[in-house]
This record gives sequence, C-alpha cells and structure tokens, in this order.
Amino acid sequence: MRPYLLLLLLSLSFSVTSPCVPLLSDQRLLFKRFNAEPQSMWTPTFPPAHSSRQLPPPARTPSAQPHPSHHTTASPEGVRVRSSATFVKLLGPVGHHRCSLSVRLGSFGDQYDAHRAVWLGGVELLRTSTAEPTDSGIFWRVKKDVTKYRSVFEKPNNLSMMLENLVNEEFTGVYHCNLTVEFYPDDGDDDEGYVARRMNREVISLPKEKEMAGDDEPADLILPISNLSPENGYWFRIQNKSDDVHSMNVTIPMNAYRAVLEVYVSYHSNDEFWYSNPPDSYIEQNNLTTRRGNGAFRRVFATIDGKLVGAVVPFPVIFTGGINPLFWSPVVAIGAFNLPSYNLDITPFLGLLLDGDPHEFALNVTDGISFWLVDANLHLWLDSESTSVAAKLVQYIAPPLSISRTSKFFHLNGTFKIDTGSKFHFTGWVNSSFGNLTTDINHKLKFKHLLVFLKDGNYTEVHVKAKVKMGVRVIKPSGLLLSQRAHKYKYPLMIMSSTLAGENNTYTMNTSLSHTLYEENLSLHGDKVLSAKVLSDSQNADGWMLVQDHNVLSGSAATKQSYKYKSNEGCYNRKVTAEDGEILEDTKTTVCPPPPS
Repeated sequence: MRPYLLLLLLSLSFSVTSPCVPLLSDQRLLFKRFNAEPQSMWTPTFPPAHSSRQLPPPARTPSAQPHPSHHTTASPEGVRVRSSATFVKLLGPVGHHRCSLSVRLGSFGDQYDAHRAVWLGGVELLRTSTAEPTDSGIFWRVKKDVTKYRSVFEKPNNLSMMLENLVNEEFTGVYHCNLTVEFYPDDGDDDEGYVARRMNREVISLPKEKEMAGDDEPADLILPISNLSPENGYWFRIQNKSDDVHSMNVTIPMNAYRAVLEVYVSYHSNDEFWYSNPPDSYIEQNNLTTRRGNGAFRRVFATIDGKLVGAVVPFPVIFTGGINPLFWSPVVAIGAFNLPSYNLDITPFLGLLLDGDPHEFALNVTDGISFWLVDANLHLWLDSESTSVAAKLVQYIAPPLSISRTSKFFHLNGTFKIDTGSKFHFTGWVNSSFGNLTTDINHKLKFKHLLVFLKDGNYTEVHVKAKVKMGVRVIKPSGLLLSQRAHKYKYPLMIMSSTLAGENNTYTMNTSLSHTLYEENLSLHGDKVLSAKVLSDSQNADGWMLVQDHNVLSGSAATKQSYKYKSNEGCYNRKVTAEDGEILEDTKTTVCPPPPS
C-alpha cells in the first residue's frame, strides 16, 4: 500500500519569551547539554489506532507529492508559516482514506522550550511544544492520526503553523521543521495478523487524543472557533483573570444531527505552572515580585450565546524546561509533544442553533492569568437525506461553580487548599432521518489541591487530584437505550522540591515528581460492547540541579515511565527508565495480563 504525501520543509529561527521570576520559577534553561552528541527526544507511548487498522509504513516513493507554496511572517509574538495546499485530488472518494500528520524537528543552539500549532483552514490539527535545543543539538518527531479531520482535507485550505518565539543574541537556536501529511487508502484488508503487527509497531508520539468512545466516524463538517485575524496564530490569547472572553459567530447547517466541540488549550508565562500558583494574598503580604498568582485552580469553559455548554480542567502538561529540565532528556513529560484536546458533546443544544442565524461560541478560563492559548473545532454530522432537521433542548442543569479555598500562612510558610466540583446535565432531542433520538449528557468533575510552603519558602509540595466522568446516552422514542458512551479520566500530580542557597548567586534544588494520566472509554450499542479501552500512563522522576539565575549548570536526574494500554483489540505495555540523558531500560510487551481471580 502506498500513501499519498504532502511534504513541507521549513527552516526557521525563533525562541520562546518567558518571564523570569525569583521565586516559584519552574522554567529553566540547560546551560549546556552534558551529552556532547546530538540527541533524539521522544516519549514512549503507543497511541491506539484511530480506526480498526494500523497506519501502514510510508512508501519510499509517494504516489502523489504536491509542492505547496509557502511564506513566513515574523512578529513580536513569533514566526508564522502559511502554506497554500490542495488535497482534493489526493483524497478521492470520501470514506476510503485515513490521514496521518507527522512533524520532524531538529535544532542547534540555546533556546527555551516553545509552543506551536498546526492548522488547516483554521481548524487546529496539532498542539505541540519543543524540546530544549542546545549547541550539541536535539531532534524529535511527533506523529498523529488526523483522520477525524478528514472533511477539512476534502477542499482547498491554507496550511499554517505558528511558532511562539523570537531570536536575540542570547537565544540563537535554529529549528528545522519537516511536516508531512500522509493519506492511506482503505483496501479492506482485515487479516488476523493485524492486531499483533499493530501492537508491535513502535510509534514515537504522545498520549492518545482526548476523544470520547464511539467518535471514530469523522464528522461531515468541521468549523473553526478561532481567531479571524491569524497574524499571530489562529488561537485566542487569553490574558486576564475573568473578563477576557473570546468568541466567534457561527451559523450551523440546518441538517446537523450531532455536534461535538473539540477544545485545544495550552498555558504559558505566568500560568504555565498554574497548578503551583499561590493566592494573591500570599504574594502581596510577603512583598514578592512574582506575577504567578491567583491560586491553583483553572477551568476552561465554553458558552453558546452566553449559556454554559461544557467545561474542562486541563491535564497539567509539563514542558521540557519545566520543574527540572534534566527530567525530560531524552524522555519528555506526558503530553509535551502532543497536547491533548477535550471533547464536549453539545448535541442537546442543536435546538438552540438550527435556526439559520449566527450564534456566539465563546471560550474563557476561570481564574486564568497571562496567558492561555485556546481555540476549538466544531465537529458536525449532517443528515444527507434532509436539508433540515428539528431539535429542542428539553433539560439544562448547570449550577454556578462553587469553590472552597483555605489559606493559612505566616510570612513565607503556609498551607493552601482548594476543593471544588461541578455537575452538568443536558438533554435534547433531534428528529432526523435516523428518527427522533434524545441525547442525554451527564458531566461530573472533582478537583482537590494542596500547596505547602515550609522553611521560608525553600521547601514546596504540590498535590493535585482531578477526576472527570462524562456519560452520553442516546435514547429511542420508546425509551429504550440505543447507545451510550462513557469516558472517565483522572490525573494525580505530586511535586516536592527543596532549595539550598549557594555561592555566586547559585542554588541547589532537589526535586521529586510523580504524575499519571488514567483514562477509561466504553462504547455500547444496546447491550453490545463496541469498544472498551483503558490507558494508564505514569512517570516518576527524581533529581537535583545546580542553578544560577535560570541556567542549570550541573545536576543529575532519573525518570521512570510505565505505559499500559488495554482494549478489546489487544494490549500494549512499555516501561522505560532514563538517567542523565541515557536510556537504561526499554521493554515492550503485547501480552494482556490475566483477569483478577
């Protein structure tokens, strides 16, 4: 099988701009890489295939290879690359192709880690970050199945990449980027060896996309909820604590029978480590200069015409310069190379949208400070047998958010607790050629946080517990259950660090970190299980570093990662141990553990 390829080669210069704060600063730059050889950066995960089949390896000679024209524009915020590309002739009949996006990057020189995104026609395909370049050089690859965006590839669109960086005399690194889009025809091969081959295939990528079970069929239409003036990227830049709302007016086709809002989000500058931010009262009473405050709870929420339709607490992705950059070489933190997106099923709200008029879709961040980059893709499934459908929202329960905060501190020592949660319940029916079906959605969120400062602020503990349960039921007019999807995830995070002052404005920091991404997805049609998936991705890291200003002069660190994936198609388990930039252990198995007795 030969894939079709789109190849875009970019050679760019840029670096991230991160403020430096003397206290609670978790973003640091490697003064030099201790391994003098160029190094490959990667993350040992195996994203489950989007469809029931493996994406085959690319052919040596592509069947078709367009040469898109592209140009680069620079601004204080970064570098934007836009490419004019047409995919229609490559795709052929709808429903017979899958798509894969592959980004290869390399760099030499000093930089902070940076963030970037790839859009097609304003629809975001990938949110990612970079490894920290040094003079010895690094390179890495991100590969993502983008089949669910297939409808965007079926018409001419501009392909854009934004790189939030700048170059100066201190940060001189040059990134080289190779972006490839591969199209795979579906030849219907369904042989028995597929699962074994797929499970043994090594993929250097990130945690699997945050999509609800049963969403495997791509939408017929995807509309961007993003910045209409994308000189600095299609994302919305949220700067303020509460009133910085960004929105876009959208008109929904009258024959839409299902709708899912996919939200992309990343956090930077004063909020890059939002989960360790103290309240403003602690900063003000201790006369601290840091701007990293406003507490340690953040929630990204979406509204339609001012009505709340869903919210998420984002997974705390740690970029490669975060906490201790020696942790993330050569294995990076969970999600650092492929930030997860978050799906909000808004089908019950079609009753408010199917009137032919534009409606305001807005995004904001609860308690967010500068700055957050947020946008969304609106996935729509259309009734091909009708030009319009009827719909109505019949139940809406979304009580205001209630947050319990406790602060006890004296000078620089203190304890801060946050306990919050929310429950949403939305119900609506859609009468289409599929019948009059009712969609019932329950969404439950729990969030607990503990922040401790001891020894005059030189010892810090961060504990985060977040749990989310989302259930979607589709009910027949008779009241019988047609289908249901359940998505559960939780992510505990623990960070402990102690700091000891040294000579010549240096300090030594000892740090321990533990975090996990745990997900369960279940999809049923009646009482038949269509898919069942469980993912547990955990990392534990310990190390020390000698720091001057924001430069890591020396240190040592070890990181252990355990990746366990189980589904009704098979299992994949991988364990990796890295120490001081070297891989000490890397074992993989595809044997499913026996069920508990």
